[in-house]
Amino acid sequence: MIRLLSLLPLWLLLLGPAPTSGAAAPAKPAAIIRIDPTFWWVGMKNPKLQLLVYGPGIGQSTASLKYEGVTLDGTQKLENPNYLVLNLTIGSAAKPGKLPLEFKGAKKVKFDYELRARSTPGDKSKVQGIDGSDFIYLLMPDRFANGNPKNDIVKGMRAPGIARDSMFSRHGGDLKGIEDHFGYLKELGVTAIWPTPVVENDEPKASYHGYAVTDWYKIDPRYGSNDDYVRFVQNAHQQGLKVVHDVVLNHMGTSGYLVKDAPAKDWFHQWNEFTKSNFRDAAFNDPYVSRYDRKQFGEGWFDKHMADLNQSNPLVANYLIQNFLWWVEYTGLDGYRVDTYTYSDRQFLMDWGKAILDEYPQLGMFAETWVQGTGQQAYFARNIFPEVQGFKSNMPGVLDFQLQYAMNEALTRDAGWTEGINKLYYTMQTDWMYENPQRNVVFLDNHDVSRFYSVIGEDFNKFKMGMAWLLTTRGTPQLYYGTEVLMKNYSNPDGKVREDFPGGWPGDKENRFTKAGRSAQQNEAFDYVSRLAQYRKTHPVLHTGKYMHFIPDAGVYTYFRYNDAGETVMVVMNAGKEEKTVDTARMAERLNGFASAAEITTGATVSDLKALKVPAYTAWVLELKK
Repeated sequence: MIRLLSLLPLWLLLLGPAPTSGAAAPAKPAAIIRIDPTFWWVGMKNPKLQLLVYGPGIGQSTASLKYEGVTLDGTQKLENPNYLVLNLTIGSAAKPGKLPLEFKGAKKVKFDYELRARSTPGDKSKVQGIDGSDFIYLLMPDRFANGNPKNDIVKGMRAPGIARDSMFSRHGGDLKGIEDHFGYLKELGVTAIWPTPVVENDEPKASYHGYAVTDWYKIDPRYGSNDDYVRFVQNAHQQGLKVVHDVVLNHMGTSGYLVKDAPAKDWFHQWNEFTKSNFRDAAFNDPYVSRYDRKQFGEGWFDKHMADLNQSNPLVANYLIQNFLWWVEYTGLDGYRVDTYTYSDRQFLMDWGKAILDEYPQLGMFAETWVQGTGQQAYFARNIFPEVQGFKSNMPGVLDFQLQYAMNEALTRDAGWTEGINKLYYTMQTDWMYENPQRNVVFLDNHDVSRFYSVIGEDFNKFKMGMAWLLTTRGTPQLYYGTEVLMKNYSNPDGKVREDFPGGWPGDKENRFTKAGRSAQQNEAFDYVSRLAQYRKTHPVLHTGKYMHFIPDAGVYTYFRYNDAGETVMVVMNAGKEEKTVDTARMAERLNGFASAAEITTGATVSDLKALKVPAYTAWVLELKK
């Protein structure tokens, strides 16, 4: 039986029999379960709106409407008779109100679709964007803090409940828990919050991470409601904090209604038997790639519960584009982080990016590009390359994995010609490939890789070096929750990099949110990060300043951030095991005119800039003085 099942099409295994055409299906009384987008706005730059109407037999109906300024351009029946597509134009004369949709089939059905007035244009508190002046804090809502225990278990959802002793179960964190600790984040110096996806993930297992969406238009009720999320963004803005919304374009959870009762077979990539992606991003643009490898990379599934979306289907592409326009307009969020960016259809990525930025040019956007090599990483960002194999990225920035690799090596390997601290130099040298490398997001760890403090062998001096680099190098820095209080562990084999933040739950034995609840070294770590972050916040030279570095010498790497206003910050990193004396004569082009410096993290004065004695595994952050 198992062998026979393995030969069945994936559609049959996961979804049941494929839906037949509307003509072959028996007529059912039409009803409307939902319409996506759930509502829309008048006055959008793009007047076109495509509604996906869902309900038993609705595809066998004819649709009509009468509303000033709105025209029904046409309808489209899909393979599954439970769907009907309406193509509308929302003209400039349209006013906010209830758009009366009428469907005639076996019976007449009416639906009042809401058109709202826009709130984002002209409101500077909304869609503020993300840039080099920000300090992003990445957290997993389920693992950060539980502010509302009443939503831990929601009746009717597939996950059995919470189990904090299991890394793959839900733990109960929520939006209220994050909001309760806005003060902690501000004390740290954070300016932007990036939660992993907060939309509904109603999967029976491992739904806590958020990357298997089951309802594109709904906040997961275990985090809060849609209204709660709107208030969350508003309250963050009032506290001087921005919000980055985590976006998944490549796949969705198989428990979602769009998978369980799919509009058509071609909404998802189908295989005769379950086939995972090969996860080899090189297949995206390899000039010698086989058709099989390219197909498996882009059309293979991430996992059995993550259906791979067919974005070459114009209806699927438009559904995704409209959804992410909707979240910006609805909430006023400030930026998008795009998950698994490299796996999506080439043309779709260009169309999606253009549509979003045409409507919201100020929106911050950066993509996950977990790839090997700066050339490959730059290929997925705005770059200086011509179009390659039909693709020219319009993604403003990327998560800079290449610098993360380089910094880990700088602190774990001795310096060689290209190894150790020299890898950091050579990686920075490749910035010429980007249109603007300042748009990249730099980081030391995240929810998918081993925690930085464990990678460096829990060496506190190296920890401070990493933080000094993170908060002074080019780009926008991102910190993973708990790194500032020395949370540790490895991504394999048990995923403990996603442990709960100590103190986020009533009754926790320790509370690292408070000074009293932290050890002396944890407080020193927090204070070190905070001091640098607060300094960075008020010194534009670290946001937009130019970057000049010098070839590492004897394991010491030195770089400068400077601007036309006369601000200069000098960073000296000794990644060696012994104290080094740095002769700065070769750095005269940046040091001329400066007589002394103040070390930012200690307040110490450096009165002689000609020769700097830097202890082993130490980074000095020097504000130069005339």
